[in-house]
Amino acid sequence: MKKIIMLSLAVVLIATGCTLGGKRQVVLKPNEAQAKAEKFINEVLLGGQQTATLANFALDADTNMYKFEVSIPGNSKPIEAYLTKDGKTFFPQSLNLEEIEKQAAGQGGDQSSPEQKKPSAVAPKSDKPKVELFVMSYCPYGTQIEKGIIPVVEKLGESIDFNLKFVNYAMHDEKEIKENLLQYCIDKEDNSKLLPYLKCFLKSDESAKCLAEVKVNTGKVNACVKSSDEKFQVTEKYKNKEGWTGQFPPFDVHKADNEKYGVQGSPSLVINGEQISSGRSPSELLKTICSAFNKAPAACSTELSSAEPAPGFGDGTTQGGSTGAAGCGQ
Repeated sequence: MKKIIMLSLAVVLIATGCTLGGKRQVVLKPNEAQAKAEKFINEVLLGGQQTATLANFALDADTNMYKFEVSIPGNSKPIEAYLTKDGKTFFPQSLNLEEIEKQAAGQGGDQSSPEQKKPSAVAPKSDKPKVELFVMSYCPYGTQIEKGIIPVVEKLGESIDFNLKFVNYAMHDEKEIKENLLQYCIDKEDNSKLLPYLKCFLKSDESAKCLAEVKVNTGKVNACVKSSDEKFQVTEKYKNKEGWTGQFPPFDVHKADNEKYGVQGSPSLVINGEQISSGRSPSELLKTICSAFNKAPAACSTELSSAEPAPGFGDGTTQGGSTGAAGCGQ
């Protein structure tokens, strides 16, 4: 359904229920409905990381809902969306049911995409669980789960095999591609500095400051960034929009693993080869990962925070409900 549900909002909307709140009591005026939709998209769905603009906001006679276009920086085309007149429910673009039926029956549509696997609630067990976290470095929900999982990885240490990996496309333009490459190379060339760097970066969004603060070996890392950029044709593919994944440039450093696990967006948590659903608080992530041990180590009894970190950069926790199912993806 990658090309049927519009890329940048659909998964987030489905995961969060697309609800703007309240019972059906009033019919909002067009300007009121537009203001409410704009605030919801920018503050909740985009987490304040980008600013969307709405255009052509008007009542649609066919659906009896407000219809409008959403433009997001970095997206080549606006997204068609709908809002019920009471401001309660927000829909991203309509669905082509015939095309969906064809794809389900294997009779047509885009067959080139990896199969989308529903995350499991139970992780397979092993003596030393392999934990792979797929993110986009500027996805607010990717940064959210990173802040939640870092204290877990620190507590479990060598008892798990933890790997930070990247989704094979980037939704947040060139800055994300550069940051993905940087983090990939810190992990590869100066691994002991990765978590300290992330802890700094997730607070400040200041790469240069954090590289200096944690004393990353920038000589090795910069050389790695250059060679990896060439090896995976990252910049080359960014400049060639004809080869993009829909509206977004590819990032193929971990392409094989993305396809192997059916990764669709950020964040995706894979434990012992299976996509796993989990809350994003340190305590929930510790519980999820520890369930994958044949024999859990003593560190699994550690008490960690039960509060989910706030999406995006900075400290703080979520307010007004969990965003643990939300993500950046298609």
